[in-house]
Amino acid sequence: MEELYQDAERRMKHAIEVMAHDFQTIRTGRANPIILERVHVEYYGTETPVNQVASISIPEPRQIQITPYEKNMLGPLEKAILKSDLNLTPTNDGTCIRLNFPPMTEERRKELVKQVHARTEQGIVAIRNVRRDAIEHAKAKQKAKEISEDDLKSFENKIQKLTDKHVEEAHAHQKSKDAELMEV
Repeated sequence: MEELYQDAERRMKHAIEVMAHDFQTIRTGRANPIILERVHVEYYGTETPVNQVASISIPEPRQIQITPYEKNMLGPLEKAILKSDLNLTPTNDGTCIRLNFPPMTEERRKELVKQVHARTEQGIVAIRNVRRDAIEHAKAKQKAKEISEDDLKSFENKIQKLTDKHVEEAHAHQKSKDAELMEV
């Protein structure tokens, strides 16, 4: 039973980590190089992440500077950024590309908060699915007479407490991201 509990805990932590990572890719008013993670550029016939063909720096709070390792990558980098869902217009100065982050409108902030809430709900559903799987495995063990009914009830309570803890953690991440998004 302890093994089942450990597995459920590991899977719930993973759900929280994935959700928190997804939150980082949601663009706020500040420059954050993580938003470029989903952008891939054609590099010698292979789709390659931007951070593998260029150095990424933040010279100002609302600007990302992308300096390719090879000058001939400026054009493809620019095209990849324009094709992406970042909604940013790259500025190419011949040596590097700059992405300027305009201040977000109130409407855009509210739209992003809705995305954060939807992503939080997905994370919570994932956590509850882990709980359901763990309880189903425990019930199967009880049916096979491997554990007693009291052990099953005890396990269900333990898993519920673990679930509640991780759901609280998901909501804490959500509140933190909401505050970051609504900050002017």
